[in-house]
Order: sequence, then C-alpha cells, then structure tokens
Amino acid sequence: MTQDTVRPVEPVPPAARPGWSLVLPVKPLAMAKSRLGAFAGERRAALALAFALDTVTAALACQDVAQVLVVTRDPLAGPELARLGALVLDDEPGGGLNPALAHGAAHARRIAPHSPVAALSADLPALRPAELARVLAAVPATGRAFLADAPGIGTTLLACAADSALRPEFGGASRERHAAGGAYEITLPDVPSVRRDVDTGDDLVAARSLGLGPRSTSASAVLFTPSGRCR
Repeated sequence: MTQDTVRPVEPVPPAARPGWSLVLPVKPLAMAKSRLGAFAGERRAALALAFALDTVTAALACQDVAQVLVVTRDPLAGPELARLGALVLDDEPGGGLNPALAHGAAHARRIAPHSPVAALSADLPALRPAELARVLAAVPATGRAFLADAPGIGTTLLACAADSALRPEFGGASRERHAAGGAYEITLPDVPSVRRDVDTGDDLVAARSLGLGPRSTSASAVLFTPSGRCR
C-alpha cells in the first residue's frame, strides 16, 4: 500500500464550523532537534525553543484558530509558550510524539467538543497565518486530512472534523501511513511555510529563504554570515 492509495477521490466540501483547536507537541529542549546538532552545535536547544515560539505565535494569529494547545514537559518552554496565549498541558502521558498528540486532542475535545482539531508540527519557524488558514480551509467537513512536509515524506499537519478521531501517525514516513489510513491529502501549491519543518541545517536554510519568524531569526543569526551564507 502506497501514499497514493486508500484516500477519498474528492473531499467533502467544507462547511461552516467553530474555530480550530490546534495541538502542538514540544519535546524537552535538551532532547529536541537532535539532527540539527551537527549544524547548530550549542544553539540547538535555543533554536528548538525559538521555532516553537514562532510557530505558536503564527498559529494564534491565524483567523481560523480558536485555541492552541501545547503538550510539553519542558520547564522553560511551557511557561514561555503559555505567555504567548497557548494552553500548555504539562501532564504529558509519555510514550512519545503520537501519544502526546492524542492526549492533546482529547483535551481539546473536552473543552471545545464541537470544534475541529488539528495536530501541527512545532518546528515551522517560517509559518504564515494566511497560509495556515488556506490549509485549514481545505480540510473536508468530515473525516481526516493531512499536509505532507516539503520533502513529501513526513507530515506537518493532520486534521480531523469534530465527529472524527485524530489518530496521529507522525514520525518518519508518516505521509504514507496517514494516506493508507484513509486521510485525504491536501495538495495546495501555495503554502510552503506550513510544509517547511526544520530538522537539519539544510532545512533551516530553506526556511530562512521563506522568512523566519523574529525569534528564529535572532536565535539563528550567529549561524549565518551577513551575506546569508552558513558560517
């Protein structure tokens, strides 16, 4: 079974609905973005925090987002994200990324039972609110939908209608797993900032070309020359 099978032929047209609940997972900063270490060195944890802060700021600025829930146990990231206006869930269940997302989605449903829910990567430092709004508007009114990352292997957003379960399968080749599970793939051509997550130095360079958020710009400045090249 491939990423091009087991998906609806056409999405159900979106309908009027309450604002979205977005769930973002943030690893403890000491363990976050390990693949970025070779490029960023001791700046790795600071970059991970900056990415999360810029992602949450942009998500909260999206006109279609009613609330942002962050699942994290990190003692620094949690308060910083809460100050932005995110609801921070520090009672992460353990077991990794997908249990954390399922936990956040369940909490979102308890406080806003009639709202659609989406899991969003927390490492989208170039995220633009208008592009996120276009992605959310493309989600069918029933079932689940996802947006693949820029390389087309992983997933940066998984969404579900109010009457559906999220069932996250993030990590590695999650695009194929989400498609095989019946989720509709969103294929908008003009939302690069929602697809550009950052795991490596090359990813950061690509995100920088889109325009990083202010915290990510500041945290990464030392890694680039004034002309924009990697040091």
